[in-house]
Amino acid sequence: MLSVLHQTFPQHTFLMNGLIHGVKGLLSFLSAPLIGALSDVWGRKSFLLLTVFFTCAPIPLLKISPWWYFAVISMSGVFAVTFSVIFAYVADITQEHERSTAYGLVSATFAASLVTSPAIGAYLSRAYSDTLVVVLASGVALLDIGFILLAVPESLPEEMRPVSWGAPISWEQADPFASLRKVGQDSTVLLICITVFLSYLPEAGQYSSFFLYLRQVIGFSSETVATFIGVVGILSILAQTVVLGVLMRSIGNKNTILLGLGFQILQLAWYGFGSQQWMMWAAGAVAAMSSITFPAISAVVSRNADPDQQGVVQGMVTGIRGLCNGLGPALYGFVFYLFHVELSEMTEDEPSDKVLKPNMANPSDERSIIPGPPFLFGACSVLLSLLVALFIPEHTSLTLRSGAHKKHSNGAQSHALLPPAHLPEGKEPLLDDSSV
Repeated sequence: MLSVLHQTFPQHTFLMNGLIHGVKGLLSFLSAPLIGALSDVWGRKSFLLLTVFFTCAPIPLLKISPWWYFAVISMSGVFAVTFSVIFAYVADITQEHERSTAYGLVSATFAASLVTSPAIGAYLSRAYSDTLVVVLASGVALLDIGFILLAVPESLPEEMRPVSWGAPISWEQADPFASLRKVGQDSTVLLICITVFLSYLPEAGQYSSFFLYLRQVIGFSSETVATFIGVVGILSILAQTVVLGVLMRSIGNKNTILLGLGFQILQLAWYGFGSQQWMMWAAGAVAAMSSITFPAISAVVSRNADPDQQGVVQGMVTGIRGLCNGLGPALYGFVFYLFHVELSEMTEDEPSDKVLKPNMANPSDERSIIPGPPFLFGACSVLLSLLVALFIPEHTSLTLRSGAHKKHSNGAQSHALLPPAHLPEGKEPLLDDSSV
């Protein structure tokens, strides 16, 4: 993508990269809670198809028309929020004690795709052509859509859907800002969203520039970068499948989140101060352990939300991540600019003397002290995230709906009762009719 971006916008490659990610991230931020909430109403499978289709739809345009590709990939942020639907789906089909392991498996298979696809793409591109890579990626996307259509059952039972397809929904259900307004109504939801924002913002920025940083500043070859992705990816899979389950059972949800954030702070600080290749490898191993944070947060959110609210709560978390995907690259690019570290597209045969090594002979050169300034800014952001996460309660009940009554398709209403501690002795529970 960066190569095509460089050919299309040779003078403003990383500016346009940040703009594209920014538009896509902002649209994902606004739409993810809505998509999640609608999946609570109409079921998961339809929205799983919708989100996967729009995530993959821009791929063929990469060769057909780069301008259309970048336009469509920017706008695809409206529907490219697959994780909110997938995590709600997992919550539908698992017991509470199984959920953290299941979320770890979802994140691990995502990591597995990140491990294998760059190597496969690089090999096919070098041995054959970029066109074959795009055709193969498009074919895999079509297989994915076919698999969902034929093999994936609906996970949300009919009796849990407030309305059926074709039935009218209220403006509150369709309002993209309704879920965002409700974030502040529950202190736990607010703390979780702030934690996700402060921790994922540097991670999103890191994804946008880190591998180019390894080549230009640290001096990795393209083959070494591919190996680095593979090793860190495999370690991340082990962390999210084996280690995550053990930690959740032994130290609990909250402490697992805090431990993951601690590893992330160490990783980012190591990336920021590291100037030798072995330091990057060591920090990469720590980065694998930090990957437990997001599935642990999703498990906490899921465990404390009602079954018919799984889509909307997972949509909030996914929406925050989408916003970070837009802001993170811009933040990292701006900090690199402030510290005069200019990252530009490198070709495969870039001479090694053009590597931007820190000038160790000149102590006044910022890069002699801090080779990677954005990573240190990221470490500070994650430190704030850890401080916020300290206040997340271990067990709570998330309140995301404004009504005390939830109307179901059979016309029945489930009433929210006042807590018994507030009732006079011998009195029946009172119904809260203030917001029917």
